[in-house]
Amino acid sequence: MLKPTSLTSLLAVAVLTLGTLAQAHAADDKKADATGTWTWTQALRADAPATTTPRKSTLKLKADGEKLTGTLSQPARGGRGAAAADPAPAAPAPVETEITDGKVKGADISFSVKRTFGANEMVIKYSGKVDGDTIKGKTEFPGRNGAEPTSRDWEAKRVVAEKK
Repeated sequence: MLKPTSLTSLLAVAVLTLGTLAQAHAADDKKADATGTWTWTQALRADAPATTTPRKSTLKLKADGEKLTGTLSQPARGGRGAAAADPAPAAPAPVETEITDGKVKGADISFSVKRTFGANEMVIKYSGKVDGDTIKGKTEFPGRNGAEPTSRDWEAKRVVAEKK
């Protein structure tokens, strides 16, 4: 049988342990919040002209439980076949696309975006892990002419609103 002082000590240790676990869990929840505006710059293809501006993407996400909604804004594809005498063609206007199939599970997120290029449609699948103000993950898009899908890394940073 435990002495009252031993029981009190055991209860104190249990309460402290539970408090520490609750704080750690709360920190993980805050750390894994996907809601917000995220940006990243896409690396250029190796065959892109040196004057080509890197493509900046802006992702606006809202997590509601395990559901993820939002939009992805990216520059329209353009610049191919531009005249060599034009060293800096105007950047194409951004195209904003709703994300679909958005899911959140802990720190893991996934969603799809359907893009249209001329008469062609392509579904690009995004997956990643939220870690504070960073999302690191992979994109997967269909290969051309029946080739295997292609995968590429992506890393987005949360846009932190300026303090007034």
